[in-house]
Amino acid sequence: MKFAVIQTGGKQYKVSPGQKVKIEKVDSEKEGPFVFDKVLLVAEGEAVKIGEPYVSGAKVEGKIVRQGRDRKKIVFKYHSKTRYRRKKGHRQHFTEVHITGIRS
Repeated sequence: MKFAVIQTGGKQYKVSPGQKVKIEKVDSEKEGPFVFDKVLLVAEGEAVKIGEPYVSGAKVEGKIVRQGRDRKKIVFKYHSKTRYRRKKGHRQHFTEVHITGIRS
């Protein structure tokens, strides 16, 4: 099984070909091909390449499926005995990417 660990949006994701991943919003004008060049690890069977910090020449190719907003997260602040209550909602933007290939 072939997989890679990529870094995007300050987070790391383990991805493999054919997988759909929700990542932090990427500023891309259109849906279509997208390349991740910050690859931290590439593994294919027993062969593993670990980057310092990135694997040189490795790329993960994907196709942007859609961009949207996640479900609402409720942020509720409460202090006991002081009548302090604050309710706030937040919807995070995301980009859904279908991983098409890993090149090492």
